[in-house]
Amino acid sequence: MTTQLDYAPVLERSDADGRAISGDRSRFDISSLTIDIQARGVRMDAPMERRAGGAGPTDLGMLWIEGYRVTAPTTNVGDTPYSLRAEDEGYGIYVDGVRLAGAQAQKRPRYYDLKTADGIPYEQIALLHLDSLATTVIQTCTYWGNADQCTFCGIGVSLDAGRTIVKKTPEMLAEVAVAARDLDGAVDATLTTGSTRGVDRGARYVAKCAAAVKEASGLPVEVQFEPPYNLDVIDEVGDMGIDSVGIHLETFDPEVLARVAPGKARTGIETYFAAWERAVKVFGEGQVSTYVILGMGEDPEITIAGAKRAIDIGVYPLLVPLRPVVGSLMADWPSPPSEYMEPIYRRVQTYMTLRGMDSNSAKAGCARCQACSGLKSLDAPIGAVPLTIGRGPLDLA
Repeated sequence: MTTQLDYAPVLERSDADGRAISGDRSRFDISSLTIDIQARGVRMDAPMERRAGGAGPTDLGMLWIEGYRVTAPTTNVGDTPYSLRAEDEGYGIYVDGVRLAGAQAQKRPRYYDLKTADGIPYEQIALLHLDSLATTVIQTCTYWGNADQCTFCGIGVSLDAGRTIVKKTPEMLAEVAVAARDLDGAVDATLTTGSTRGVDRGARYVAKCAAAVKEASGLPVEVQFEPPYNLDVIDEVGDMGIDSVGIHLETFDPEVLARVAPGKARTGIETYFAAWERAVKVFGEGQVSTYVILGMGEDPEITIAGAKRAIDIGVYPLLVPLRPVVGSLMADWPSPPSEYMEPIYRRVQTYMTLRGMDSNSAKAGCARCQACSGLKSLDAPIGAVPLTIGRGPLDLA
């Protein structure tokens, strides 16, 4: 598999009145900084908590930079100009001795040192991503280890390394959630799962676990699953009291989807849109999200058009850079540079703002946290009047 990508520029555009569709760059200095740090990483000149290996945000440092949640690569970052230095209070982001921004780093969660009654470390049950509790409730997937394996995924890596267990129960997840809330200030919980061959694709079990977490801890919860074969399952998930859902397509480019996620490609992009429409009816606009990974060779214009279509029906497209996972089939691919990411971020974020959608509406999950994306730092008014979602597309091309 080639690792050489041609990152064509994504040109900024203006509408008929001359307003910048990608926003006013001068208003987003902290945005450009965080987006570049997400792409290039940061050297750790001071100790900090980091997530090592496996699925999810991996081999990354977890930071707040001027109040924004940021996950940043911390390994193989020899060419990054950024370094993290300890200060009297917190940390600073520096380049060549010049302080650019203040930062806070996540400390090792205190609940990691606890175990269940039968000796399972809490850390193997659920992890804390800044202030969000996260877990994969079933650490196996019907696609893993065969021709359908998603090339960007590392769901089996954590399990092989002994950092987690195969299946978490509702009872143990509820126990850990209460501890994470009380000891480390967790504010929500995100539960995902490997896909199953069942009609529900694993949605019922992950929702059962999330309902137990919510009942015990009071935390808002998001569950993530593939489109079930029977869309009525989405209504069942809503009836369990779940707050938000993530149904992740990963790319709107059909050629890329067929290459990186053949199982999802067979499901079909239109099936995802049908599932999203049903989910928006159940959970509400802004409570349904999809991961969109950039840097896998996708056409930026197809990506932006797909994101706009999702926004028009009330789905939040969470754009993130490819973070190659050690042990995955894309381990040797490069992460996309900020020069590629930022114009796409700006055009999609501007459209979301014009449609009246922002990350603050998400009650739980990745769209609430936003640490892996640069969208949150761009989530600001640009002088346009918000429009109602779901009333037909806006022409900003």
